[in-house]
Amino acid sequence: MSTAPHARPSWPVELEAPDIERYRVGNTGVPFFWSFASDKPGPHVMVTAVVHGNELCGALVLERLLAAGLRPACGRLTLGFCNVAAYLAFDPAYPTLSRFVDEDLNRVWDRATLEGPRSSVELARARTIQPLLDTVDLLLDLHSMQNPTEPLILAGECQKGLDLARRVGHPATIVIDAGHAAGARMRDYDFFQDPRDPRAALLVECGQHWARGSEAVALETTLRFLLAAGTVERAAVDRWLGPEPGPQRVVQVTQPVTVRDESFAFVEPFVGMETIPRAGTVIAHDGAEPVTTPYDDCVLIMPSRRLAVGQTAVRLGRIVDG
Repeated sequence: MSTAPHARPSWPVELEAPDIERYRVGNTGVPFFWSFASDKPGPHVMVTAVVHGNELCGALVLERLLAAGLRPACGRLTLGFCNVAAYLAFDPAYPTLSRFVDEDLNRVWDRATLEGPRSSVELARARTIQPLLDTVDLLLDLHSMQNPTEPLILAGECQKGLDLARRVGHPATIVIDAGHAAGARMRDYDFFQDPRDPRAALLVECGQHWARGSEAVALETTLRFLLAAGTVERAAVDRWLGPEPGPQRVVQVTQPVTVRDESFAFVEPFVGMETIPRAGTVIAHDGAEPVTTPYDDCVLIMPSRRLAVGQTAVRLGRIVDG
């Protein structure tokens, strides 16, 4: 299993991982993936969870929707649990250790990696999912974060992603980003990153991994995504919906900070979305090199506690709308 600098939880584990064994067989040819078609035309919409095995909120939402028998009013709806091998190893006493088995499943979604010679538990799973993913028009991938940061919806770099995030309307902060130097996320897969292709994907970070509130964010975002796609009628999900969302703001990532030295350390225990007022402020040291903010009012997006060479330490962004 994956290793982490803090195997014991830094935050309370308030969520309980649901038993998903009953969903193992699936009906798509991909274990733990279920798909339902309407007799009316419409897009193929997919919602995925547990790309990281220790992120519970998405599993809770998919289990709820499957147990309730939610069906699409048009098109096709697919619900899938991704890194099941890691998820089934989740231990609330050591919750960081089940993020993955061999490697991060959310860094392997480029065709060169998927079609290359390398092997791992995660790559085998991704290769099983890939043919189904190739049929998807709209994807929502449910995630959570290490720190108790406000929820974020990651829209990618294309205008179509930003437009979709605005139609969903939740959560309140949209991040325009290019992903990670360490590898492509499922949200970045192939045609989702092609501005000429109408197919689009969103990744939502619902809050701290094991905080009770992350489940509520995951549910609300999923329902509003399905409504925005036209997949479900409001009457089918109204009992679960919260109040109408308010205005959104957009933060554009201008650059990632990638760890170069194993001694990389932040100067403060940043948790994310801090706004640093002045350009040139030192936020970290990467070996002997200071890491500074490139402009005034720089937003720190998802600073990591897993500081390994080649991995993203933090992304730097500026507010461009809202």
